[in-house]
Parts: sequence; structure tokens; C-alpha cells
Amino acid sequence: MTRHIERQIEHLKQKILLLGTLVEEAISKSITALINRDASLAQRVMASDDEIDRMEVEVEEECLKMLALYQPVAADLRFVVAALKINNDLERMGDLAKNIAKRVSQLCNGEPCELPPEIRTMAMKSQEMVKHCLDAVVNADPSLARQVREEDDAVDEARGHIRRKILQGIKSQPEKLETLLRINSVSKHIERIADMATNIAEDVIYMVEGDIVRHRSSD
Repeated sequence: MTRHIERQIEHLKQKILLLGTLVEEAISKSITALINRDASLAQRVMASDDEIDRMEVEVEEECLKMLALYQPVAADLRFVVAALKINNDLERMGDLAKNIAKRVSQLCNGEPCELPPEIRTMAMKSQEMVKHCLDAVVNADPSLARQVREEDDAVDEARGHIRRKILQGIKSQPEKLETLLRINSVSKHIERIADMATNIAEDVIYMVEGDIVRHRSSD
């Protein structure tokens, strides 16, 4: 029984990593499409979401099957529970990448508008957080997971700067209202990607240490 569950856990981990890779690619492409005003790339990101959704269902079914067949306990149970939550957050990241791509398509059809420089900062930091949280899953590394939690503050700060700039822009250039609101929406989606990465990092800490750090300060 022990060898069976070990093999199933390793198989499940590989599926989560594959899903994570697809999500990372979708996020990267959506940001590239945003910066380059690439409507064609944005369309490809939106089309790729079906594969992410399909894999998310597969991973969930695998988790539920393990709970029913093997009735894992202790660390094995924590892994399966964490895997269910990580799987859900990865799927939500994929949805956020798709939402960014939708906004990019709309922006490409409108008047050119300069992006706030903080958008690039947010995007780079969020992508870094996604990479680090997935590395933490692979290596069962709670130390790296805690680092991800700390990195979220920089994204929130950049988001605050963008929100203020958007409000100023709406007041000074009301004719650009629609475009500015779309840029604000993109920044919100990027911030949410960082939040999902933080959730995954917290699940890694629970998976490895059995400690629930959700709602606690990262200090």
C-alpha cells in the first residue's frame, strides 16, 4: 500500500507541475501580448485556456480517487489536500491570464495609450512569484514559500501606484476613460495572479509543516 500511494503521489505531483507549466506560459504570453500590443498572441492565450481547464479537472479527479482508494493520513493526506487547493489556484491563474488577454485584444482595437511603467514591474514580480511558488511545490520548500509571501507586498504597492495614476488620468483625459479602465483591469488581474501565487505558497507550508499560515502576517 505504501509503495502504491508513493507512486500515486509522484504521478499527481507531475500532473500539477505540467498544469503549472501551462499556466506559467499563459501568463507570460498574456504579458508579452500586453507590452507588444499583440492581438494575435492574446487570441492564442484565450484559446489555450480550454487545455488548462481540462487538466484542472483531471488533477481534481486524481486527488479524489486517492482519497477514496488509499485513505491517506498525516503527510500524505496533507499533500493531497494541498494539491486540491493548488490545482484550483492554478486554474484561476489561467483564467486571469485569459482575462488579461481579453483586455489586450480590446486595447489593440482602441487608441494607442502608454502603459504605466509600474505595470511591467508588477508583471515581472508576479511572474517571479509564480515561478517561485511552483519551485516550492516541486522541492517541498517552505522557506521559498515564505519568500513568495513576502514578495506580494511589492506587487500590492505597484498596484496602488497604478490605481492612483489611472484616477488622475481619468480626471485629466476623460476621453480616454475606456482605455484607462481596461489598463486598470489588467493591473487588477496581475495583482490577483500574485495573490494566487501567495495562496499556493501557503499551501506548500501547510503541506510540509502542517502549519496553516493563511491570514497571518508574512513578517
